[in-house]
Amino acid sequence: MAQKIIIDTDPGIGDALAVGVALFDEELDVVGLTATAGRVTGKKAGRNLQAIVEFLDPPKLPRLGTTSAIGTSFGKSSEDAPFNLAQLDGESGLGDWDFDVADLHRPHDSAKLMVDLVRNHPHEITLLTLGPLTNVELACERAPDFLSLLRGLVCLGGAIKCGGDVTAAAEFNVYANPEAARTILRYPATKTLVPLDVSSSTVLTFEQFNRLVHKETGRLSQLMQKLLPFAFRAHHEFLGEEGIRLHELVALCAIKSPRLFASQSMAVDVETSGELTRGMTVFDLRGVRHWQTNIDVVRDVDAQGTLDYLARIVQARW
Repeated sequence: MAQKIIIDTDPGIGDALAVGVALFDEELDVVGLTATAGRVTGKKAGRNLQAIVEFLDPPKLPRLGTTSAIGTSFGKSSEDAPFNLAQLDGESGLGDWDFDVADLHRPHDSAKLMVDLVRNHPHEITLLTLGPLTNVELACERAPDFLSLLRGLVCLGGAIKCGGDVTAAAEFNVYANPEAARTILRYPATKTLVPLDVSSSTVLTFEQFNRLVHKETGRLSQLMQKLLPFAFRAHHEFLGEEGIRLHELVALCAIKSPRLFASQSMAVDVETSGELTRGMTVFDLRGVRHWQTNIDVVRDVDAQGTLDYLARIVQARW
């Protein structure tokens, strides 16, 4: 039986790729896609998600949550960052893809949709978050038992030892809403964190991309050809990197192929007020731990296995 998942996302080119892969993986049942503000505003996130699904036209359409009580974009970096992180995805979030979508007649609130789906399928759904944890916190406010009704929660965010990407100390998804991150990551529920240390280790080069989509005519391949060339150019210009780090795909693989990962139970907290450290994920790494473990943290990944997974789904000619 296919594994039920909800993906909460702020698309984002990397998010769009992960969503597309999940929609065409026959072993996953994407029951819901929910938009949250992050690299783009909540409204843009909803439109981007709608555009991705309409273009891909997957075999099974998930329910869409395209509105959020929080509409602010957190895409601008802090003052000490060398560039605006949103530049990696373009102004729209989806590079230079010129898409057009009609406004939904009855849009669904993201947090409410999460709660409804989980209550309809208690202990069956794994929630994957690829953006800030704002919607998850809102869902918990609506339904205090929300997290306990999940099969699991997998969050892309934070960092252990590698520092941050938006400040010297903080990773973007946590920095964007550290109060929500602190609430959710400390909550006593089954959850897994995929930190920057691990998610940044899987890199797609332009040569690999070119081989992957060469002569492929499937919808997922077409979406990649619309989005990834912009990402390659942006990563070269702003990061000096000749490849794209597939953070979001790694997080998806943590659900789909846990055998590719090594995890460790750890104790985490989030700094919410430090002038230099706001948004920093703080782990108790002392020889004699003083904090009680509260989360499973991915510490290593088979990067080639993640790329192989991407190739299998793309080359299935969806």
